[in-house]
Amino acid sequence: MDAPERYFASGYVAAREAFCAAGEAAGARLERLPLEARGPQGEALSIDVAWLGPLRPARALVHSSGVHGVEGFAGSAVQRAVLASPPALAADQALVLVHVLNPYGMAWLRRTNEHNVDLNRNCLPDGEAWEGAPAAYRALQDFLNPASAPRRDGFYPRALAAVLRYGFAAVRQAVAGGQYEFPRGLFFGGTELEPGPRLYRDWLQGHLGEVEEAIGIDVHTGLGPWAHGSLFEEGGPQGAGGGESAGYNVRGGLVTALGAWLPGARVSAFTQEFGTYSATRVLHALREENRWHFYGRGNLEHASKARLRAALCPVSPRWRRRVLEQGTALVAQACRWRVRRDVGVSGAAA
Repeated sequence: MDAPERYFASGYVAAREAFCAAGEAAGARLERLPLEARGPQGEALSIDVAWLGPLRPARALVHSSGVHGVEGFAGSAVQRAVLASPPALAADQALVLVHVLNPYGMAWLRRTNEHNVDLNRNCLPDGEAWEGAPAAYRALQDFLNPASAPRRDGFYPRALAAVLRYGFAAVRQAVAGGQYEFPRGLFFGGTELEPGPRLYRDWLQGHLGEVEEAIGIDVHTGLGPWAHGSLFEEGGPQGAGGGESAGYNVRGGLVTALGAWLPGARVSAFTQEFGTYSATRVLHALREENRWHFYGRGNLEHASKARLRAALCPVSPRWRRRVLEQGTALVAQACRWRVRRDVGVSGAAA
């Protein structure tokens, strides 16, 4: 494989331009889904799609990146590497690469969108209310979401105290599972389906509404062992292994929604998660960036922005190479329609 730096972009605009150029070079049909939100320099933001294969396929592999904004650097890199050497497709099969579902988050180096909504907690089933928060989240709210600009305030001792009081698994579930009461808080799921997911849902139903079978792969970073790509099936827990990688369940997750959005298809949907640093280090980076966004100036030059990006997309060439190797291998495997048989429902690594 080429040097990984070839595929990891410097920012959202560069990533989008490179993705579209790679799609054009691969002979893909390109489509742009524009959003009203804007980037730091007022630049236009969009979800972009590269489509390989027939327009009316019986089977489709839908590969998405960047639902968590700043995590999109890795997913975008995988998609560009796939386009550089596309896998063979059957005559009735399409490969659909959906680039950066949360371009605002990627452009502003945030995990959330312009409304501070975690889009992977926003895709609730029809009839389920956007309300509620775990009791432990309420108890930890002041610790998780201080109403002040970033500063040293004993984060790690306080995090340890929370774990000793509630247990690690309980804290992780309460904090990361999704909450709908604190609009300025971490892991806020919103009050309605956000513009990005709504646009994506409508696009899927308009283009793949008649597909018979679909595999969905959504790329994330931050959980699990360093440089290890873990795979989790729709409806299963996020996370891998024990200790700081113990699993948790998510409300309003994107991969679960995929089946509901394509009700006429047999859908197998997966999250591919590339591990970076410890859960506490990632949480600290998320917390400080969120403080800067709401109680600082929110500009990109602050150290909290760089730390969050580094926490979710390490600069290590080895990490980036492993991401590309595992990410492209999973796409090739899925195009051979072997994901369920090879991986099953156990969540084993790809």
